[in-house]
Amino acid sequence: MNRGINHGKQSVNLALTVLEISAPVFLLAAIGFGWVKLGFEYRMQFVTRLSMTLAVPCLIFVSLMQTEIEARALATLSLAALAAYAGVGLVTAALVWLRGLDVRTFLNPLVFGNTGNLGLPLALFAFGETGLGYAVVVFAVMAILSFTVGVWFVAGGGNPAKVLREPLVGATLLGALFLWQGWQTPAFLTNALDLIGQMAIPMMLITLGVAVARLRPSHLARATGLSLVKLAICTAVPVAVGLLFGLSGVALAVLIVQVATPVAVTSYLLAEKYGADSDAVAGLVVASTLLSVLYLPLILAFVID
Repeated sequence: MNRGINHGKQSVNLALTVLEISAPVFLLAAIGFGWVKLGFEYRMQFVTRLSMTLAVPCLIFVSLMQTEIEARALATLSLAALAAYAGVGLVTAALVWLRGLDVRTFLNPLVFGNTGNLGLPLALFAFGETGLGYAVVVFAVMAILSFTVGVWFVAGGGNPAKVLREPLVGATLLGALFLWQGWQTPAFLTNALDLIGQMAIPMMLITLGVAVARLRPSHLARATGLSLVKLAICTAVPVAVGLLFGLSGVALAVLIVQVATPVAVTSYLLAEKYGADSDAVAGLVVASTLLSVLYLPLILAFVID
């Protein structure tokens, strides 16, 4: 009897914990969605540039510099993330080929997720600063792959070296150097960079809601089906890869959550820029984001000890 009561209390506590983690993320996105629907101005290009050029690089640099995670553990997670995305890419490429889908339109969004707007906040709220440190590493790996291989697929070619000009790549490399050497910036500079970086997470979440509100999706039935397939692939592969690399605890949990995040608005912007079917990608963004309201809390419930 007592065992059943205790089990019930543990289930309720877990449910409340997951709600406390996921609710702020989706509430902030809902604020952005409502902001647009109420007719208020939101300059997406300015906010996105401010976020990706200044706030996110500062967040990455400070998180890596101040992390107390061993450099070896971060290196292992980097390799695991690289292997996970390679595995997801191979399985997804086979799926796209078998179904006769357009590679330029579907491969990028089905492989890469919203590790920035959703993954970083979820990792922070679920696992604290340690989780954020791990999540930054996975986000950096995803961003580098997305801006090189991903852009190459969407554009049908191009120069992958352009990624070196991205501020978040420089912030990642510099943060990794400071971590490796044990260096720290002066306190006044660290505080300033940390303050700038704190803008990133709420700004990205609100921007996500704004972007979803402005999208004009098409083929939602197909998009929902593909989003479910993406979820299955992007959950199974990181679990297998994480266990293969000997990851456990927070590192394994963060890898699973990050890779399983829904399609990012960035995929839509790339499709729009390079002439792929942007409406189809918009459908994937909307369908997978709405589904994530249900499945991300379930994944968190599974990975939280």
